[in-house]
Amino acid sequence: MKLNRLPLSVWVFLIGLLAVGTTEAQEPLSFRQAIELALRHSTEVALSNADETHAYQTYVEAHSSYIPQIFVGSNVGYAYGFPLSLEGAAPTLFNVTTQSTVVNLAQREFVRAAKAEWNVSKSQGRAQRSQVIMDAALTYLDLTRWEERKRILDSETKVVRDVERSVAARISEGIDSRMEETKARLLEAQTRVHMTEADGAVDFLRTRLSQLTGLPSSSIKTARESIPALAESEKQLDTDATVQSSPSVELAEETAIAKQALAKGEHKALYPTADFAAQYGLINTSLTNFQDFFREGSFQSHNVTFGLVLRLPLFNATQRARAAVADADALRARKEVEQARNKAALDGIKARHNVEELSAARDVAQLRYDLANGELDATHARMEAEVATQRELQNAAIGAAERSLDRMNADFELQRAQLELLRTNGALDQWALPGN
Repeated sequence: MKLNRLPLSVWVFLIGLLAVGTTEAQEPLSFRQAIELALRHSTEVALSNADETHAYQTYVEAHSSYIPQIFVGSNVGYAYGFPLSLEGAAPTLFNVTTQSTVVNLAQREFVRAAKAEWNVSKSQGRAQRSQVIMDAALTYLDLTRWEERKRILDSETKVVRDVERSVAARISEGIDSRMEETKARLLEAQTRVHMTEADGAVDFLRTRLSQLTGLPSSSIKTARESIPALAESEKQLDTDATVQSSPSVELAEETAIAKQALAKGEHKALYPTADFAAQYGLINTSLTNFQDFFREGSFQSHNVTFGLVLRLPLFNATQRARAAVADADALRARKEVEQARNKAALDGIKARHNVEELSAARDVAQLRYDLANGELDATHARMEAEVATQRELQNAAIGAAERSLDRMNADFELQRAQLELLRTNGALDQWALPGN
């Protein structure tokens, strides 16, 4: 029995599947939408925002010590015998007290430290935002890769099954041995393993993207054309610019500023301070006997006092020890800035060279794919001229599919490295959400 050649439309369909992207009726989730939803839905970003609000209000609290605090109240009570006080104040029907800092060098440094801590929380928030963008972007890119792999594997599975049928027919005609059947079955089993792996990866990544965005996993479909282009790495690396733009360096520097201001504040807590204080009280003579203890005519119901409260610390060993501890923390923070700068410089160099290496590897994978695709076209032409066999065409198609998968893997590894480089340079947000 003579084996029929596969129809030309089947091979055209196979080659078409090797190209990126297909059209489906379901509305895809764009890359930008995924990133924006991930940022809005992220628990980590919400916690960072709460920490930033907390740090800001702590700064407001410290700064507000220079704004007079006003309290209105009443110490209504009965007095008999020698005038005593209620919680340090005379019994009054109505009283107003106010107090504010006038001169306090320590508090000034504590305000600066609180502001620096606020900046630290903002840096941490930006770092967390960058992490969420990184997670969402990599998940989206990886899901796109596996969705495309599934389409190619579907095509490869059809070819492998055709190979099995072809081998079975050739065995029945006595052309091939049973060894060829075992090889065909092995090829089918390997393809089935890859297909199972792809199904699991797509299911996992869709679930992960669903968790990040808050969308149902069944409604998620990626759109490769919505992914922003990633530029190739620059040949010249500005190490100083990389260090200055590094989020980790920014965080370390802001932390060091806060620790330094806090240490200065602890030292200046040993300096003199001056506060303004004032009090007004209305004393009811019917409930108290205060007038019995004053010179006749000198007592009055309306009373006011105000002035400066001066404090001059003479000896405070506890505060000196606290200042020494703060000095040690500030020194550690400064050294951590040096570590962060050194690490950022090395990470930048490593990330750039990693991009260059993976870019070269991607080019190799692309050339191998081009060769395999060229071989597929050549084999198809030979078969049309009846100088090649159907088996040769099938093998060429499988080889082209495998090289296409290798190219996808190389593309993804390059994209991962490029994203890491963008993150190292502090440019990830600008790439993922341009114009924000």
